[in-house]
Amino acid sequence: MIEILLAIVLLLLGVLIFLVLRSRKVQPSDLKNVMSSTWTELGLDQKIGTIESHANDIRQSYRSFEQMLRVPQERASFGELALETILSDQLPPDMYGIRETVFDGKRPDAHIKSTEGVICIDSKFSLDNYAGMLATEDPAEKQRLKKDFVADVRRCLDKIAVDYVCPDKGSAEFAFAYIPSESVYYFLLTEAYEMLLEYVKGGVQVVSPLTFSAKIELIRAGVQAKKLSEKAEEVKNDLIIISRRFADIDDKWRVFFGTHLKNAALQAEELDKSYKKLRDEFDRISKIPEK
Repeated sequence: MIEILLAIVLLLLGVLIFLVLRSRKVQPSDLKNVMSSTWTELGLDQKIGTIESHANDIRQSYRSFEQMLRVPQERASFGELALETILSDQLPPDMYGIRETVFDGKRPDAHIKSTEGVICIDSKFSLDNYAGMLATEDPAEKQRLKKDFVADVRRCLDKIAVDYVCPDKGSAEFAFAYIPSESVYYFLLTEAYEMLLEYVKGGVQVVSPLTFSAKIELIRAGVQAKKLSEKAEEVKNDLIIISRRFADIDDKWRVFFGTHLKNAALQAEELDKSYKKLRDEFDRISKIPEK
């Protein structure tokens, strides 16, 4: 890309020089001096050198990334790392696990604790035939490698269905097959859609980084809704308990006020009358004159 831009710039400069020289109004040496000083003042040589250096870095990074994807072990590590990053960014630590035993000694690459059970996630895909399909120019070979790649994916999805879709053992009714490449996911979506649909019905959903992130949000929303529902149920139960206790206190208060308190009031009134009578007697006695 940089080479093309430089070629265009140089071509335009050449045309400009040709037109100026043809007009014979400017000496070639003067034009050369002006261009040289302008080039230096603008620092174009340094800027172009910097751009070229960045371009080389990008090329090297791309080659390293491409080489990594060609090596199965490195590709698997990359997929697991990308998967772990997505989970840690979107879920609290108590909602997911990485390479932990879930049931029957099975250890998926990751799992999510959902309201429907444990959702297992597998990120191991063989991309050798896919890479070969992209590399070859032979149509027949490309078609053969395409079929082989789809067959590889089918075998992987079959294994996920058998190992990780086990509702009777505590799993959810589905599992995720995580593909850490949007381009590979798009290829399967366009070239093997019926196969993907078949496995969705069987409980295995193929996801890419983007679609997986969206599904995680739905799962998290479901878990939060359940927690809110459970909390609301706890509040409801607490209110029922308080209501029963209040009813018990109300009954006791009615008995106390309607019976004991009224009886006590009547007795207090009789006692007050007796006290007044006794006081009147004492007052009367105190008024008897002494002899």
